Amino acid sequence: MYLVKTPHFIQSLFPNFTWKIPTNEKVIYLTFDDGPIPEVTPWVLEQLRNYDAKATFFCVGENIKKHPDIFHSLSEEGHSIGNHTFNHLDGWATDNIKYFHNIRRSAKVTQTSLFRPPYGKLKPKQVQFLQRHYRIVMWDVLSGDFDKDLSEKACYDNVINNTSPGSIVVFHDSIKAERNLRFCLPKVLEHFSNLGYTFDRLNEQSPINKKSFDKKIA
Repeated sequence: MYLVKTPHFIQSLFPNFTWKIPTNEKVIYLTFDDGPIPEVTPWVLEQLRNYDAKATFFCVGENIKKHPDIFHSLSEEGHSIGNHTFNHLDGWATDNIKYFHNIRRSAKVTQTSLFRPPYGKLKPKQVQFLQRHYRIVMWDVLSGDFDKDLSEKACYDNVINNTSPGSIVVFHDSIKAERNLRFCLPKVLEHFSNLGYTFDRLNEQSPINKKSFDKKIA
């Protein structure tokens, strides 16, 4: 069970999280979680290139270590990088110290202050600690591309029917999401481009304070 559109009351409970970018301009923030992987990520880059679109990739540290060349191509093509933990850990199911160490391990390769928790799950103590060191990025539109029971057309409709100026939209450059993503992404880019939208990347608010972060979880 998941929500395609994040309700405003949920967003209001965590005002320090980034859910959406306040703007009246026709701009959308596409994000891709779980990569990079050779089966999907280069194809995603090709689709973005076709529309001069920029995006933000929340990378899993383990995948960066396996595919460094693909990872480097993300920033070389002007996209933003986010930290998605080293092993795609569920914050609710992970001891806090273990979780923080896993994020730090990923931070050494991602070198970014953008962070998105896998599954969007964080415990209160994790929130309190991490928001002092990271810009925690959530979303207001979840495509559902990872849902194998969801049809390709339904995935497309999820995005088309719920996206508005400033929306942060979640896709996944993963094997699990590949079927829906390959159908949906080109059509989303075409649809919104025809409506005059552009696609931008998320920016870091400030560099990671690595010494402070490391000291507090040591």
